[in-house]
Amino acid sequence: MLRRILAVLAKELAGLWKDRKTRFVILIPPLVQVIIFAYAATYDVKDVALGIWNEDAGAHSAELVRRFAGSPAFYITAMPQNPAQAARVIDSKRVAAVLHLPQDFSADILAGRTAQAQLLIDARRSNTALMVQGYAATIIGRYAADLAPARNPPIAVMTRDWFNPNLESQWFILPGLVCVLSMMMAMLVSALSLARERELGTFEQLLVTPLRPAEILLGKALPGMIVGLIDANIVIGAALLWFRVPFLGSMVLLQGMLVIYMLAGVGNGLVISSIARTQQQAMLGVFVIASPMVVLSGYAAPVENMPAVVAFIGQIDPIRWMLVIARGLFLQDMPASLVLQTALPLLAIALVAFGVAWLAVRRVVS
Repeated sequence: MLRRILAVLAKELAGLWKDRKTRFVILIPPLVQVIIFAYAATYDVKDVALGIWNEDAGAHSAELVRRFAGSPAFYITAMPQNPAQAARVIDSKRVAAVLHLPQDFSADILAGRTAQAQLLIDARRSNTALMVQGYAATIIGRYAADLAPARNPPIAVMTRDWFNPNLESQWFILPGLVCVLSMMMAMLVSALSLARERELGTFEQLLVTPLRPAEILLGKALPGMIVGLIDANIVIGAALLWFRVPFLGSMVLLQGMLVIYMLAGVGNGLVISSIARTQQQAMLGVFVIASPMVVLSGYAAPVENMPAVVAFIGQIDPIRWMLVIARGLFLQDMPASLVLQTALPLLAIALVAFGVAWLAVRRVVS
């Protein structure tokens, strides 16, 4: 039995490697996605285009403008002179915000009164708007503290960010990418397996071999698991060696969880492969299923912000549980007991997915 399974495995791996398009899909997209997601898909807001509408000719307004200009978070691209111009630069997206300093800004500060500054923010992207507001409030607050340190409130709030002290978005994105990319590739490779046999006309030859349905299932599942694990470790290596994301947990434990996780991926892929008649149909089926899985997993949007019904449905998503494990092992040294507790739903999902795949493959090859 083992020899027959290894023979199917060798046949599948050879077929994947000989096909130039399949070889390209397996090797190139993981590298490209690591670069794109790590550098482009960032939650950090930097180099915000800012407009300055300064109606005050005093020294204090000039100093505050210099502080905004010297901040790495902002760069000044427009100098509107009236409300219409301020509205125009925001409407056209030339700037993300306009800082308005009224005529009496410096006079109020010199007189000991509370000076008013207005920040007009383009809130069409709420996340960016909140971060711009926070950056601007920090700059203005520090300037106010420099002007009148005695008037600071008696309570000082000291902030400490746990697990990600510099708030690096790459520390959040790359552990999640380990889960998303490996699932996509495991599903894709396994979904192409039976569909490729049908498309090439070798499916009937497979049926007349002395292989049992269980042996065919394992022979078709193992290549997807191997490719998924390879891609996962490519991302892990890039995260640790290139992007310097810390890894505080157990690598052995992470690899074990990835094996269970890959069972769910190849299970879904084999179900798709048993239905699809061509490789194109199989690829479309993977993306139809994978897109909702990524959205429901919490990779981009927090699960806590989803409606209760949507969050409940997302509990059958294997990516959701693997994200908790991967990010926990990378950034917070999640205890093994908590990892195993989180892995129980993942194991249940994997067994159900693989069981459905077993029934689907057995129906096709019997």
